[in-house]
Amino acid sequence: MNVLILDYPFMQRALLAALLVGVTAPAVGIYLVQRRLALIGDGIGHVALTGVALGVLTGRAPVLTALVLAVAGATAIELIRAYGRASADIALAVMFYGGIAGGVLLIGLSPTGTPANLSAYLFGAITTTSDQDVWVFAALSVAVLGLMAVLAPRLFAVSNDEEYARASGMNVLALNTLLAVLTAATVVISMRIVGLLLISALMIIPNAVGQAVAGSFRGTLLTAIVVGVGVSVAGTTVSFYADTPSGATIVLLAIGVFLVAAAGGAARTAVHQRRRHVRAHDHEHGPGCGHEALVHGDHVDYVHDGFRHAPHGADYDEH
Repeated sequence: MNVLILDYPFMQRALLAALLVGVTAPAVGIYLVQRRLALIGDGIGHVALTGVALGVLTGRAPVLTALVLAVAGATAIELIRAYGRASADIALAVMFYGGIAGGVLLIGLSPTGTPANLSAYLFGAITTTSDQDVWVFAALSVAVLGLMAVLAPRLFAVSNDEEYARASGMNVLALNTLLAVLTAATVVISMRIVGLLLISALMIIPNAVGQAVAGSFRGTLLTAIVVGVGVSVAGTTVSFYADTPSGATIVLLAIGVFLVAAAGGAARTAVHQRRRHVRAHDHEHGPGCGHEALVHGDHVDYVHDGFRHAPHGADYDEH
């Protein structure tokens, strides 16, 4: 008998959560890529681990405690970048190690020991997503995407050139802090789907694909969202039938798409260069060809379009 994935309510919830994450994570991640803060998702994820552990220790909802701690950590790193002497790299390192240490410490204090579902938060276990989780994730996704839609021009300006944004009268610190908070919310949205230790991959890799195949910011963003949704839903489906961890399956699919896109981009570049080379040499260089001749070692170069071209057989080397 064939098993249909939508026959199970828990998989319906899982696919809906995957759809939310597939849209939200790349949409936030594109600004992190622009700011060269690709690993901030990892740092905030480690802080969220402390929040999960605090929720387990106190008996409160781990999703909410993780959100509070992640937002606090994200805000702290922006304040450190703005007013502290520590660089962003150092602040991220402190967040990495402090978040893990805090989580391990609080889990160790739990009278019941390490909870059985801790790995679901670390590596993702999308099939354990509850109705409450879906509602929380949906509310957070709507809030994140709504704010980003309203503030997109300002976030773009700040992410690309802080000095220009500041000179234009924008509150750069407030916008950077808001972006950090949106990143924290996205981490919490994604932790049950891809896991706190893998969330950064879903923010960054789809945008890397977008950069490889698109020629504009808008094109990169749209491509990243399509890839994010595709690998999230496909990874969830594959993990159901293959009985594999959802987070790892989603991330490996994303990496596979990136490798294909990178290879395709390299092939297109090579073809473009070859065609440009052929167009630039639709005639033979030689005495009387009309281009300046310069002696270069044991041969003669001909200056063409600002480059020296040396005839080697039926081809020309550009240098």
